[in-house]
Amino acid sequence: MPTRVIGLLTSGLLLAGCSSSATVTAPPRPPEPAEAVAEVRVAVAGTVATGLEVPWGIAFLPDGSALVSERDTGRIVRVSDGSSTTVGTVDGVAPRGEGGLLGIAHTGDWLYAYITAPTDNRVVKMVWDGVSLGKPEVVLAGIPKAGIHNGGRIIFGPDGMLYIATGDAGDQDVAQDRASLGGKILRVGPTGSVPEDNPFPGSPVLSLGHRNVQGLAFDAQNRLWASEFGQSDVDELNLITPGSNYGWPECEGACGKDDYVDPVVQWHPTSTASPSGLAIDGDYAYVASLRGQSLWAVPLDGSGQATPLDLGDLGRLRTIESAPDGSMWLSTSNTDGRGDPRDGDDRILRLTVD
Repeated sequence: MPTRVIGLLTSGLLLAGCSSSATVTAPPRPPEPAEAVAEVRVAVAGTVATGLEVPWGIAFLPDGSALVSERDTGRIVRVSDGSSTTVGTVDGVAPRGEGGLLGIAHTGDWLYAYITAPTDNRVVKMVWDGVSLGKPEVVLAGIPKAGIHNGGRIIFGPDGMLYIATGDAGDQDVAQDRASLGGKILRVGPTGSVPEDNPFPGSPVLSLGHRNVQGLAFDAQNRLWASEFGQSDVDELNLITPGSNYGWPECEGACGKDDYVDPVVQWHPTSTASPSGLAIDGDYAYVASLRGQSLWAVPLDGSGQATPLDLGDLGRLRTIESAPDGSMWLSTSNTDGRGDPRDGDDRILRLTVD
């Protein structure tokens, strides 16, 4: 059934305030607003696919079907209503922990994928002829890898550039090191070239100071948003601007300092959300959360707070994507070693939005 969402602040969610890692003292948290300010309706309209193994990325095709990446198998599966077919296995994937075959993006005759290879995380592209995949060609290599914090979301922007979310791979210091590709959002051309209008000349780095970004989406104003895992206190939804520093590991959540950009929305504690995928539909961002096991609706105009949608007992939620028909597809992540699989997991659900 449709769920009514209102902009009430839940007990674990803050718009401002500062939480920190062990090196920072947190200032007092502000009082919580209590007025309802927005409405939206979201409902589960059906099941698109079941029996997937740790689905991670979803890339839609012109006919309305989608390619789905499986993290641990390295397979690309084509899914549509009630059917799924393996179209290929990506060579060079070395799954470990949170790494493997992660985000994917489709454009023209190419499928792009963010993969964990034996020595690093990298982005590759493969010819897609509508039936099968070609051999991977490296677009960008040298992104730090580990069993945790591999980032992995990739999307093409309105400018035709490829945006890449990376993690700190468990080494906090790389997030502030502009020479490292870890703990960043990167921007490159379709072949991996560095655009001349990037904020740091000759560098693919668009923004820095990130811990582990797994959600990227553009809104109708062509603004880039990113969802980010916190360490133990605060998860974040950030509005990304070129050349900006988002504070990790100097602070977790809002810093309140001129050198760093504070989140638009925060979740406290991290068990409330642990946000992965991100989609934008109209005036709302939708954030899929793993530990929180909820889909969150966030008004983009700043008029309200993130509100969890009651979609039933789905477990861990990994990826949310806007579909060509106006619906959204939402994937579960209960077979990833940290969840409690339900019958048919993992699955992809179709959601309607009013």
